[in-house]
Amino acid sequence: MNPDPRAQQPQPDPGGPSWGPMSERHWSRARADSNREALEYYRQRSRAPGVAEGGAERNFYCMKCDGVIAYTQGGGACPHCGAAFDENVKRYFNWVEINEPPPSDFLPLLKLAAAGLAGLGLLAALVWWWLA
Repeated sequence: MNPDPRAQQPQPDPGGPSWGPMSERHWSRARADSNREALEYYRQRSRAPGVAEGGAERNFYCMKCDGVIAYTQGGGACPHCGAAFDENVKRYFNWVEINEPPPSDFLPLLKLAAAGLAGLGLLAALVWWWLA
């Protein structure tokens, strides 16, 4: 008698990847609770003011209430909570964009260098006077 060829084929390892119908080992069920904090964060974000109304791809979010603000909105206040916002800083879904760099640190450093040179010049004048 010929044995059944299907019986000789290797069966999937029960500890390995899942095969066939979704069992408890399937990746979607095995990882169901692995990102609870992230899922709760997104659920909370979906309840923010203006999210249900949808919007364009360049909308940004209020830093205070997470409300959706139209990219083209003029003025400097959130339409939901009234918080003032900086026109150069926009918070998008998962990043913050700053359009202009902060003021340079060069001027304070220049003042410090000038004060150091003045002190060094004064010290040199005192040494010259003392030795002369």
